[in-house]
Amino acid sequence: MASFRRGVMEFYRRHGRAFPWREDITPYRVVVSEVMLQQTGVERVREKYEPFVRLLPDFASLASAPLRDIMEAWQGLGYNRRVLSLKKLALAVMGRHSGELPRDRVSLLELPGVGEATAGAITAFAFNMPAVFIETNIRRVFIHRFFADQAEVSDRQIIPLVEAALDRSNPRDWYYALMDYGSVLGRTGYNANKKSAHYSKQTPFAGSDRELRGEALRVLLACGPMSVDDIAAATGRDPGRLASVLDAMVGDGLISREEKGYRVA
Repeated sequence: MASFRRGVMEFYRRHGRAFPWREDITPYRVVVSEVMLQQTGVERVREKYEPFVRLLPDFASLASAPLRDIMEAWQGLGYNRRVLSLKKLALAVMGRHSGELPRDRVSLLELPGVGEATAGAITAFAFNMPAVFIETNIRRVFIHRFFADQAEVSDRQIIPLVEAALDRSNPRDWYYALMDYGSVLGRTGYNANKKSAHYSKQTPFAGSDRELRGEALRVLLACGPMSVDDIAAATGRDPGRLASVLDAMVGDGLISREEKGYRVA
């Protein structure tokens, strides 16, 4: 384990990545980055992150901003339900915690959109406090290093190793190092994460409901309230399928239905 830690940290000293969310670290900036990085690649997040935090620099501004403004700043990141979670999280921080992000894991897990991995990442990156968590790149490193000869690996097997390897004096840099190393491993052509018992290949984006949701939302943000037929004409999509997708978006709280059609909630 000591040899493993030395190797990872040596890699980080030579090849560590620079990201805006690793600079001027505040709990708010960490939360925004962690929510953005859920299911979105780092280069796309790098492009959108600074404009977003300039427009909405803290929990108070995010909590008070109209959902439409937040969605416009979010455009291009996909998985737009995260916008709702992020706004609800900001409202919870302002309402329940007097504007201060809580440090304890239990309170973090009570916040909208925060699961085990996100709570652990926030603990380590926002507060530099030791926490055990797994995400894609961390999982890849441990499978590559400790389970090379095993066909299937569960997170339950990995967690004790993550805990044993953790640098409790500087968990922030340790996890940065693990994630940067895992990112490089992911570009070698061999994906160790395919051995994970939790691995699932993402469905293609082209032609998916996710693509259709994004197109509909962009049109509504640009044009205001529109009928199903108008949105179909603007996107070139089938009105029947579009109506089903729009109704699901209403259910999610992303848009609302009114007499003239649909609009951003």
